[in-house]
Amino acid sequence: MALAINADAPDFEAETTEGHIRFHEWLGNSWGLLFSHPKDFTPVCTTELGAVARLKPEFDKRGVKTIGLSVDPVANHAKWAEDIKETQGHAPNFPMIGDTDFNVSKLYGMLPASTSGDVSTRTANDNATVRNVFVIGPDKKIKLVLVYPMSVGRNFQEILRAIDSLQLGAKHRVSTPADWKQGEDVILGGAISDEEAKKLYPQGWKAPKPYIRIVPQPK
Repeated sequence: MALAINADAPDFEAETTEGHIRFHEWLGNSWGLLFSHPKDFTPVCTTELGAVARLKPEFDKRGVKTIGLSVDPVANHAKWAEDIKETQGHAPNFPMIGDTDFNVSKLYGMLPASTSGDVSTRTANDNATVRNVFVIGPDKKIKLVLVYPMSVGRNFQEILRAIDSLQLGAKHRVSTPADWKQGEDVILGGAISDEEAKKLYPQGWKAPKPYIRIVPQPK
């Protein structure tokens, strides 16, 4: 079954391009971005890995550790990294999991529990469902899940925007409206009563409806 929002992010041990890791230990107290790929040397994924490498300073700035996964051996990842650097201008600068036993893909609901066999005999289409993005909080719970088909490249600017919203909400208990960007007004969370809101926002708020309370983005 697919993991739901607020589910515990499964812990695991795996071989990566930066050595053996235990996932929760590797995450520490950071936010995490785990994004997966059905197979190495696939065109759309090549562009995505280059995009995340280019944006890594933005993830770092937000305290987010990035880690990729592909259902192929780590040795293949290293060869793929050369192609990524050549074609995208940036090689992966974060660990890539070699999920050759399908363990992580199954733990995270991306492949059926019955999946088995030799990864080298499987095509990208066989692993087409391994195209997820998981944002994980410092509490090791799933905060966001995105699932993409193989034909649609992921928008990592949108993922950064969503992380900004998640982190703002975690700190200030606010929500963000459609198409929100940094610096724009936000919405007070339903758990904040009007009495508490008056203390937090003595300047008041805009309320086009009683259930929509709009305030400037907290600092």
